[in-house]
Amino acid sequence: MFADYPLYLQENEDDPLVIAKLFDPCGSATWFLLEFDRLEKIAFGFVVGLAKDELDYINLTEMEEVEQGEGVVAEVNLPPFLGEPLL
Repeated sequence: MFADYPLYLQENEDDPLVIAKLFDPCGSATWFLLEFDRLEKIAFGFVVGLAKDELDYINLTEMEEVEQGEGVVAEVNLPPFLGEPLL
């Protein structure tokens, strides 16, 4: 399903579709992914809860490597129409 939302697909949309939500269960950050390149593991989306809210590219390989005590990493919520694993 993520192949249907490659990078730059929604860049001219007034109201782009969120294809996945990632969140830090130990912190305040939440990432709303709009587009995704599975080969490069790069997404484009909106992040809230860090120093400032912003649209930016998100390196999912880096996110996979961040552990916060007891092996906790970012969790993923997929909309019901996207039932496949993100990573």
